[in-house]
Amino acid sequence: MTTSPSTSPAKRPEDENLGLGANLAYGLQHVLTMYGGIVAVPLILGQAAGLNGAEIGMLIAASLFAGGLATLLQTLGLPFFGCQLPLVQGVSFAGVATMGAILSSEGGGGLPGVLGAVMAASLIGFLITPVFSRITRFFPPLVTGIVITTIGLTLMPVAARWVMGGNSASPEFGSVANIGLAALTFAIVLVLSKLGSATISRLSILLAMVFGTLIAWALGMTDFSKVAEGPMLAFPTPFHFGMPTFHIAAILSMCIVIMVTLVETSADILAVGEIIETKVDSKRLGNGLRADMASSILAPIFGSFTQSAFAQNVGLVAVTGVKSRYVVATGGVILVVLGLLPVMGRVIAAVPTPVLGGAGIVLFGTVAASGIRTLSKVNYKNNVNLIIVAASLGFGMIPIAAPNFYHHFPNWFETIFHSGISSSAIMAILLNLIFNHFTAGNSDQQSVFAAAYERTIQYSDISALRDGDYFKDGKLFDADGVEVPVLELDEQGNAAPRRTPVAEH
Repeated sequence: MTTSPSTSPAKRPEDENLGLGANLAYGLQHVLTMYGGIVAVPLILGQAAGLNGAEIGMLIAASLFAGGLATLLQTLGLPFFGCQLPLVQGVSFAGVATMGAILSSEGGGGLPGVLGAVMAASLIGFLITPVFSRITRFFPPLVTGIVITTIGLTLMPVAARWVMGGNSASPEFGSVANIGLAALTFAIVLVLSKLGSATISRLSILLAMVFGTLIAWALGMTDFSKVAEGPMLAFPTPFHFGMPTFHIAAILSMCIVIMVTLVETSADILAVGEIIETKVDSKRLGNGLRADMASSILAPIFGSFTQSAFAQNVGLVAVTGVKSRYVVATGGVILVVLGLLPVMGRVIAAVPTPVLGGAGIVLFGTVAASGIRTLSKVNYKNNVNLIIVAASLGFGMIPIAAPNFYHHFPNWFETIFHSGISSSAIMAILLNLIFNHFTAGNSDQQSVFAAAYERTIQYSDISALRDGDYFKDGKLFDADGVEVPVLELDEQGNAAPRRTPVAEH
């Protein structure tokens, strides 16, 4: 099964090369969009591991470097590796809680234990990718639409935190100045999208971030003084934080994270395939998942963690309409350079978080809108697809509305369902199987939750009626009371008098 109408390999929209200048501009836009997310994980884990500022900086540089290499593998591809779609790879947020728990555990082995658990669990994930690559037939528009919508809605709290300032411990968090800066950036995105040319409209996110940062600098809301601090060039040292150690409990807990990562990456691959209208079959999905797991196996060598597709960049593809995988590959090169040039990372880090938030509202909202557009293609007549959508979206919103909802559940359960994306994906897949594949036991009466069949009548039928015509006892009469014969088509398509009374209207 495919997520969209098939396209010829020679004419795939993702294979368009826009040229060096456009690739650099759009690629930088992708990097700016996901930069905050990719540095957040090493920042959180570095602090949890008790590392000093310089070591945390090395951890961040390693994550940028590994994310860039993973993005190049995913977009350009090698035999059996890479889905060749415009997907940015980076450190997955799904494992933050689990890796934090390993760091705080006495038998977890510290940071080397985390890196070892990531390598071992990713190897297990790599071995089971053939299973995941064969599930595309269980991802019809009903399921992909639910997942895409949930991805957008799940990311909205991230945008809201960015708008407020990002750091909840800051006294400026949620200030009028922060929200005002985000609102101004948001407005610039809309104005450029409406008034600009096609090129400016596509670059509206990047340009809005540049203008927003300049405005923030003029108002004293951002500081570039720290850009010159630290080394200009630094190559991530293999095994800088020690040789990985392997602990059974840590590996088992990370296996749950890998399962979640496989589900979310599958959803992202199918989502971006739907958005750019290209063919995604089981082979392509498998190549993408193998690239995901191979990147996660190699990332700990440089001091990074599990790699997965970034959902927010799926939104950027949707909002800009730029479908080229070479644009994202250029973003991967930029990430590699940032990993080698910490000074460039410090420049991008100076972009105020509210500026990211103002742009993020448009980005993440576009993801949700793309999912709604996909759901509009689903047939809701005389079935329970409507309740599948309602139940899956509602289930996926639980961890968003109440982040501590699963706090008292077992760790493995909380790890899986704490993600709204994996929650809605699992529910949508299960309900689709139960109601649309395993049909035994289904009621022949439509559910009260099902969308009622929409009555329609052809214009040609109405035009044949005359003033005064009426139905009585299942028969059609004219104004003089004379019965009008009602014809129906036989099996050969020929008109014949109707033998049974028509239903009374």
